Amino acid sequence: MRLIVGLGNPGREYSETRHNAGFKVIDLLGEELRAAYWKDMAGARVAFVRLGDEDLALVKPQSFMNASGGPVSRLLAEFCAKASDMVVIHDDIDIAVGRILCKRGGGHGGHNGLRSLSDRVGSGAYLRVRVGVGRPPGRMDPADWVLQQLRGDALAEFQSMVPTAAQAVRHILGHGIESAMQEYNADRPISGQGGGQDGGQSDGQDNG
Repeated sequence: MRLIVGLGNPGREYSETRHNAGFKVIDLLGEELRAAYWKDMAGARVAFVRLGDEDLALVKPQSFMNASGGPVSRLLAEFCAKASDMVVIHDDIDIAVGRILCKRGGGHGGHNGLRSLSDRVGSGAYLRVRVGVGRPPGRMDPADWVLQQLRGDALAEFQSMVPTAAQAVRHILGHGIESAMQEYNADRPISGQGGGQDGGQSDGQDNG
C-alpha cells in the first residue's frame, strides 16, 4: 500500500487558500481514480483506489497543518508501510506560482506540515510534489499569505496548478521519481509571483 498524502487544513474557511494545495490535488486524484467513498480513519479522510496494479490510499489529515504527522504515522502503522512508501503534496512559498517541482526526501525547510510529518514518522525520506505559491508581497507575513482566501485571478491561477500537480503524482507512480524530476523540474516559463526555483520553505507558514 502506498500513501498519497495531501497537506492542508480542514474546514470551509481554509478551502480556497494556498496552504490547501495538497487537499486540492488529493480531491482531484480521487475524482480521476474514481474513489468510491471516503472514510474517517486515524484522524484523516482516506479513500482507497487503484492505479494500474498498485493499491493507493489517498489521505487528507484532519488534524490541521502543524499536527499532520499524527494521523499519517498512525496510517503507516496500520498499513505496515514506511516513509518511503509515501508521496506528499504540499504548498511551497520558495517556488514561483505556476511551477510544480518533484523531490526525493530532504528537510522540512520551515514548512510546519512537513516538520510534523517528519518528526512523527521519524524520517524525511518520502517523495514530495511541491506546489509553488510564491512569496508574499512586501512585508506580509508568510502565514497570512498562505492562509489568505483566494478570489478572482489569484484563485484561478492557483486552481490551474492542481491538474499539473496531480499529473506529477501519477508520473511518479508510473515512472519513478527520477523521471518525474526530469519532466517537471526542468526550467520552463512561469507565471505569477517570484520565488526560488528549488528552495525549501524558510518561513513557518502554519495554522494550528
